[in-house]
Amino acid sequence: MGPENNFSTGEKFAGPFFFSPMMDTTSPLDLPAQLREVKRMLRGVMSGPVSASMRQQGLGYKINFGVDQPRLITLAREMEEFVTDAHALALALWKEDIRECRLLACIIMPPETFAEDMAAEWILQLRYAEEAQALAMHLLSKVPYAADMAFRLIAAEIPLQRLLGWLVFGRLFAQHKAPAERDNDEILDHLTAELHDAASPLELRRTALNTLNKYMELGTREEAYGMRILQALQNP
Repeated sequence: MGPENNFSTGEKFAGPFFFSPMMDTTSPLDLPAQLREVKRMLRGVMSGPVSASMRQQGLGYKINFGVDQPRLITLAREMEEFVTDAHALALALWKEDIRECRLLACIIMPPETFAEDMAAEWILQLRYAEEAQALAMHLLSKVPYAADMAFRLIAAEIPLQRLLGWLVFGRLFAQHKAPAERDNDEILDHLTAELHDAASPLELRRTALNTLNKYMELGTREEAYGMRILQALQNP
């Protein structure tokens, strides 16, 4: 599993993003030009100290601009001015060995065009926990196959994939989407195993616990089930 990292918070956003004075916004940009413009915008808001800190934490991208998630979300909105095909640009961004490009790919990819086989490919290419967070937040929790994919992920051998699965379930529970009766026991069994597994990375167990807390907010039955798991944790 690659080094884990939460979305970093750099300096506060000081102002809007601006297009290059030389860029003609009246004519549609082709895909390579759109990609260049995204990188130009990222350079304009980069944070050297944040980038250096991330490298010290083990993020091994070829380029890391040190831009935090709120700025990236704002940047994605600004990009709507020149993006003609968000799906195509997201695919191009995901292929870049640049931290912000891969996160932006998750933000701008339309969920309705994010096919299940494409999701499976991206999951295999995940490198860090931050990417899993972005993928769960902006894409996998919004697709019709979210629950089915999450079930497969929480049973995976790779910790980063299980982390993604719990993040997706956490998002679904926060949307008040309760599991079907036949699925309830399976989720609880996996949660119990994850929380009791001392070999699981700490961040993974924390995420599973957070997902359990969101599950318990679904109703009195779920709260009772969750309390049993928590009590078993306190009295192994």
